[in-house]
Amino acid sequence: MKILIIGGAGFLGAHTVRRYLRDPENEITVLDSLEPELHATTAHLEPVWDRITFVRGSMNDEFVIANVVQNQDVIINLAAQTSHPRSLQNPLLDAEINCLGNLKLLEAVRLLNRKAVVVYASSSTVIGRAVGDLVDEDHVERPLDIYSANKGVAEKYYRIYNRVHDLKTIVLRFANLYGPYGKGSPEFGFINYFIDLARRGEEIRIFGNGEQTRNVLYAEDAADALYVAAQSPQLIGEVYFAAHDEHLSVAQIAEEIARQFGGGQITYVAWPNERKRIEIEQVRISSERFRDLVAWRPAYDFKQGLARTKAIVSGPLHELEPLVLASAK
Repeated sequence: MKILIIGGAGFLGAHTVRRYLRDPENEITVLDSLEPELHATTAHLEPVWDRITFVRGSMNDEFVIANVVQNQDVIINLAAQTSHPRSLQNPLLDAEINCLGNLKLLEAVRLLNRKAVVVYASSSTVIGRAVGDLVDEDHVERPLDIYSANKGVAEKYYRIYNRVHDLKTIVLRFANLYGPYGKGSPEFGFINYFIDLARRGEEIRIFGNGEQTRNVLYAEDAADALYVAAQSPQLIGEVYFAAHDEHLSVAQIAEEIARQFGGGQITYVAWPNERKRIEIEQVRISSERFRDLVAWRPAYDFKQGLARTKAIVSGPLHELEPLVLASAK
């Protein structure tokens, strides 16, 4: 198959590229803008560089996107501005990437490659604060920040292009991904940020009492969900949560990270005003609908995922070809 992975140089992108390369017959093209503002780099693709075709460009560039979507069998769109605080500070940039960019991609597919399966990675935060004990796809959407609102808008673009233009679109919502190749910055996911702090022996600061709950998912499991979804025509046209059954408090997450990585003193601090306003508090997500339709189950619980992350980013394993590690699953 011919696979286009947009945003393939990013955190989840690096894992998704490796997942598709496990099939030697796949031809992988990676499109990434490598925006410095988004901390983008090709470093995580260097071990597989000779097995992919890399195109530097943005899906907002209509000429570039028109060229790369042609003749692809599967298009995985992972490109996004992913920082919640940054979306409030620069909402126009967020809308340009997370809304307009998706429209340009869908229009290019509609005009030039209607046979392709298009899988879009969305976010669980489109729902806002949870109502009730368990969140599923029928939950009301009341997003609390610009990023989450725009991801929800983009989801609807994909649904509309399926309903109106018969495009083969699938949307997966992920929550709190972690693992190798992640950014050590609080703007791009708190779990990888905590891991980076623990590795450097620095203080891990938790806002509030740490009792707020989260689903967590190891990045290789997320990449596997994207792979499975693209091969599953029964999913076309809908939106699904792809999450782990584990529901952990932020305090539990920090404590396990500190234990496994041997560093990072945990402290509790008051909520910054802006962060408190967009805090989603207690969330328990169900991905039962997705799992009922496809043969996907996360391979790693949180402890196992952290141990695997540590093995890959530390010591001699960090120098190994990541595909060998992935194929050992």
